[in-house]
Amino acid sequence: MKRHIHLATLVGVVGVIAASAAVAQVPQFRDEKTGKVWTPENVSKDNQSPQQQAATPATPADKAFDPNSQSVTLPPVIQRPHGNLMGTVPITAGPTVPIATLDGAWLQAVPQQNWLSAIYVTNNSAGVVDAVVSCMFTNGGRPVQEVSVVAQPSGPGERWGMPVYGPRVEIFVDRVTCRLVSPP
Repeated sequence: MKRHIHLATLVGVVGVIAASAAVAQVPQFRDEKTGKVWTPENVSKDNQSPQQQAATPATPADKAFDPNSQSVTLPPVIQRPHGNLMGTVPITAGPTVPIATLDGAWLQAVPQQNWLSAIYVTNNSAGVVDAVVSCMFTNGGRPVQEVSVVAQPSGPGERWGMPVYGPRVEIFVDRVTCRLVSPP
């Protein structure tokens, strides 16, 4: 009788080890800040059958992870934002330094509003510069909206920062690229 108990115990232990190994094989990620454990079952629908996927409505969160599911192209817009004078720089325009330079163009979502970027236009010359900047908001490499920014005139050596508003956050964007159109 003892052999049967030992054999049953051994079978139970093997079953627990096998179940533990099966659980250990599931890829997972633990969010250090929230403590939540993410697995394929609670993150994606990749493991669902096509019938299950078709029956589940696509939410905006699902579309954010699949740029191909969004085919939105908005008309171009022109913005004339109020800029902030950030300071002045030495006047260095010449053969190797452009009249004006552009930098910044980070991307942020303002909840319940629009995608937002900030750009900085620097006048390296001794004259007044009327800068025009073209910013393209894209998702997965696809254009979503082009925004032309007409900056206020900047005096000699002035560096101006200004906001650029993209599409509403319900439309997904993963990148913004800006270029100085004028002066060339």
